[in-house]
Amino acid sequence: IPDRPISFEVFSDEFDEMERQAEEIATWGSNVYVKIPVTNTRGLSAAALVAKLSKRGVKVNVTALLTLDQVIRIAGALEGGAPACVSVFAGRIADTGRDPVPMMAAAVEILRPLSAVELIWASPRELLNIFQADAIGCHIITVTNDILKKLNLVGKDLREYSLDTVKMFYNDAKAANYQL
Repeated sequence: IPDRPISFEVFSDEFDEMERQAEEIATWGSNVYVKIPVTNTRGLSAAALVAKLSKRGVKVNVTALLTLDQVIRIAGALEGGAPACVSVFAGRIADTGRDPVPMMAAAVEILRPLSAVELIWASPRELLNIFQADAIGCHIITVTNDILKKLNLVGKDLREYSLDTVKMFYNDAKAANYQL
């Protein structure tokens, strides 16, 4: 895919090896971003590695962020560096019962001064997330095919959708041959 940005993730847990892998992956094309996890499996921040790679011109996609502290630290590491993406896993935040919108809006503001850095709303859970990401000015949202399949529902009349739902329930029960 030579005309679109694409990310490939390092798979080491050691920062020296992550750096070596990142340097190799970066040679694969000018559109390639190297995905670097925000920490290793021991919870040690990858910010120093991110700063080093970014200053050397490696495009990075820092992934698996879930806190504003992580966004702030990575923003500092990316300042003055190569183009980059910051992937905040909004869907996983929502999975914990927290509304991700306020945090994602704050992340947009934290990253705003960094013109070469884009925020990714990662791991969305529902179609509404596309509209939420757009409303706060998030640059990119990752979307699954299951979510894309629901685009035809945008703006659908809710009474009609209610009737469709009742018919679906009825047809499912009929097909199951339920009897009382």
